[in-house]
Amino acid sequence: MLKFSPPRLDQTTVDAVSEVLLSGWITTGPKTKQFEKEISDYVGCRKTICLNSATAGLELVCRWFGLKEGDEVIVPAYTYCASANIILHCGAKPVLVDIDEKDFNISVNNIREAITENTKIIIPVDIGGWPCDYDLINELVNEPSIKAVFTPNNEVQKKLGRLLVMSDAAHSIGASMNGKMTGSLADITVFSFHAVKNLTTAEGGAVCMNLPEQFDCDEVYQILNIKSLHGQSKDALAKTQVGNWRYDVLEPGYKCNMMDIQAAIGLVELHRYDETLKRRKEIVNYYANALGQYDWAQIPDFISESKESSYHLFLLRIKDITEDQRDEIISKIFDKQVSVNVHFQPLPLLTAYNTRGYKMEDYPEAFNKYHNEITLPVYFDLTDSDLELVVNAVVESVSEVI
Repeated sequence: MLKFSPPRLDQTTVDAVSEVLLSGWITTGPKTKQFEKEISDYVGCRKTICLNSATAGLELVCRWFGLKEGDEVIVPAYTYCASANIILHCGAKPVLVDIDEKDFNISVNNIREAITENTKIIIPVDIGGWPCDYDLINELVNEPSIKAVFTPNNEVQKKLGRLLVMSDAAHSIGASMNGKMTGSLADITVFSFHAVKNLTTAEGGAVCMNLPEQFDCDEVYQILNIKSLHGQSKDALAKTQVGNWRYDVLEPGYKCNMMDIQAAIGLVELHRYDETLKRRKEIVNYYANALGQYDWAQIPDFISESKESSYHLFLLRIKDITEDQRDEIISKIFDKQVSVNVHFQPLPLLTAYNTRGYKMEDYPEAFNKYHNEITLPVYFDLTDSDLELVVNAVVESVSEVI
């Protein structure tokens, strides 16, 4: 069976992890700090903190911004549950909006219509690695009429003076828009380094800060660092300094720091990430050329005058089929020893959300994209013969169903 998305792991990775294991320092330490700096340099943001997941990063930022019960956060209906779960964790309300007709990303017009005096944060999600329309979103939150609606509840919110734009860029490290890398397109950008992502640390994530100049990003880093370590005033590395053992616990925080073991894997992946992106681009171009000749195939965008994807997912859509037909096609592809997937089930289809009153019929474009979508495998170690196998399995399976 051809796998769907195994991580890129080889002897270079093994050697890097072994070095850390034998160093005597395996938790958050010099490798993690190096990884944070190199991510900041790569994406062009002001500061980065690495954590044990993107989910943790999203929630810590919400906590830093003071999100609480009665607040609202705008998030697309078409995303993985993590984007919205963290809002519920904070006691706030996810306000789901539909996606745009032209791609899988959140509609800026729908964002505008959803803003109320309770709105505090907007979470655009770069589905498949394709950047959202950040120029339009940033313009929107800075419009005088939209800023006038914003009602700050604490000093951090007053300092910003508008809605916070926090990009869920779990898929899109390495993507760009208007010459700027994802990670520098929003106030806050959160990356995922989960095992299936382009750049992995096994599990992990990063919060990239590109806040306006009135914020000291070093100070925000320290606040997030404290929140990630049970509210402890010093991390393990700081306490190793002579006479520096004493610490305080400033708040009942969380435990979600990144370990040096993870950072060592991430540094290997970051140092060869240009090579990774090059191969992923070759793969999606192969699929686009091979499948684009069929009338039933809808090929996603990967590059335009202003944007370039990170080539994380190939979100193939099959025209004029039902959800049941899509599922049957998937079963037949698996029968041909090829693994595929669906990204994603919109939130209103999930029990955790439809039991909270969210209805799929309120988000027609999200369902329109979901019901005929099949995600094809894209990863570095796919060979050209593997790609031929995938294409043949898809074409044959579609022909057997429609």
